[in-house]
Amino acid sequence: MAKSRSVCKSNRREELNRAANKMAKKKKEKRNRLRNKFRFSIFNDTSHEETFVFRSNGLMMLVSVALIVIFLIGSVTFLISFTPLREFIPGYPNAQTRRAIVQNAIKADSLEQVIKVWDFHLNNIQRIVTGMEPLNPEEIAAANTLLDSTSSIDFNGSTSKSDSLLREEVLKQEQFKLRAQERKIEQIEGLHFFPPVKGVISNGFNVAINHPFIDIAAPANSAVSAVLDGTVIISTWTEETGYTIQLQHENDLISIYKHNSKLLKKSGEKVKAGTAIALVGDTGSLSSGNHLHFELWHKGVPIDPTKYINL
Repeated sequence: MAKSRSVCKSNRREELNRAANKMAKKKKEKRNRLRNKFRFSIFNDTSHEETFVFRSNGLMMLVSVALIVIFLIGSVTFLISFTPLREFIPGYPNAQTRRAIVQNAIKADSLEQVIKVWDFHLNNIQRIVTGMEPLNPEEIAAANTLLDSTSSIDFNGSTSKSDSLLREEVLKQEQFKLRAQERKIEQIEGLHFFPPVKGVISNGFNVAINHPFIDIAAPANSAVSAVLDGTVIISTWTEETGYTIQLQHENDLISIYKHNSKLLKKSGEKVKAGTAIALVGDTGSLSSGNHLHFELWHKGVPIDPTKYINL
């Protein structure tokens, strides 16, 4: 039994040695392949004369192939980056597209400047309507300069002079916004009146001859519209003025519409500017034809509607 065990052990050792030898031989063969020299020749088919010879080993062949690949990649990159060939790449913008992009950017910048100017004029109109003085362009530029200088905060608890000016400017703007929201427009020049009816003025406004209103000749049954948002306070019939409707508006304004053929709204109803409230007619003993008798009162005083309404 002991002899058989020793024989088995010796056989295993021999097998391991053989396997190790085979691995070593394979490694040597791989090294020899890289070290072996190769010859690449080109011969003339007729004379069998050798016209070109290239000699190298396996390692040099690998290095040569790697250099050729790197050269090809570099050449293609150079051609695409610095020659007009890049325009043939799908999705790459050509000269016309790039020119259009630049022109659109310039136009967008110009539009932005125009919008800023319009916004400045609109703010000035709002200030004028609310009874405030308009702003000067220099004041706007100074305010923008203050708003841009936001890097003046002292983290030790104190603020610089420019930061204080910025805070005061922001507070003034916020106070103005709050006042503008709380305060209603008192100047009727800032209101947008809707024409009461489409027609021709037959008799104008003249307080001197006791005619504090206007008469607008229009076809029968033409729509009579409210000049502003308001509430119907009178919707009735009288012997002299026929079908009459009266609206109460904000800012102590009252509009009166007389000699209508029909009334479309009742007392207490709220109406929007431009809403049909009646139809033109010839009702009442004081009427002399199809027309609208229109009156506009502000704080109890009759005013000329043609100064505020495009008729």
